[in-house]
Amino acid sequence: MTELLAVITITLLAVISPGPDFAMVSRNSLILSRRAGVLTALGIGLGVLVHVTYTLVGVGLVIQQSLWLFNAIKLIGAVYLVYLGVKMLRSKPSRVSVDRGLASLSDLAAMRTGFLTNVLNPKTTIFIISLFMQVVRPDTPLAVQIGYGAIISVAHVAWFSLVALCFSAGPVRNRLLAVRHWIDRVFGGLLVGFGILLTVVTGPSHL
Repeated sequence: MTELLAVITITLLAVISPGPDFAMVSRNSLILSRRAGVLTALGIGLGVLVHVTYTLVGVGLVIQQSLWLFNAIKLIGAVYLVYLGVKMLRSKPSRVSVDRGLASLSDLAAMRTGFLTNVLNPKTTIFIISLFMQVVRPDTPLAVQIGYGAIISVAHVAWFSLVALCFSAGPVRNRLLAVRHWIDRVFGGLLVGFGILLTVVTGPSHL
């Protein structure tokens, strides 16, 4: 029970901390639609399952002990975040209707965006590996560890779905849609900043 409480507590603290996932869900919910935001949250949850899977099969230990492999993952993730950020920074005012704007991202694309944002985020790599290496006991049954992974994934989906609901509700959003290109640029700047920060701050020594 103590182990379960530790997993839940650490997961909640990690999930609510600001990062690329939060920025992407907020942006898609505010600029596109509630549906896009929730699907982005679902993609994030699927990305978490990838981190959990490679940690449970032992690849996480390899990443922990291999400097070049971790740096490669970190670089790919940073490049992806900067790429998304630059695309948003180049956003220009559009005269298309709001309805057409909401249809500019398919369900699959929204989910894929959330998935890639999370699965290429070295911050999540560090979190998952650290949790299973330092909190979960080696003698914990595999079925229980899989359950922990499911809890972590569901926690991500639940939290970011709540974020999507908050950012897509109310008259404030309707007013902000008029300046959505500026909002895109703000979130684009955040993603570029996160990408640069990840290459500077994160490292195997933190695991």
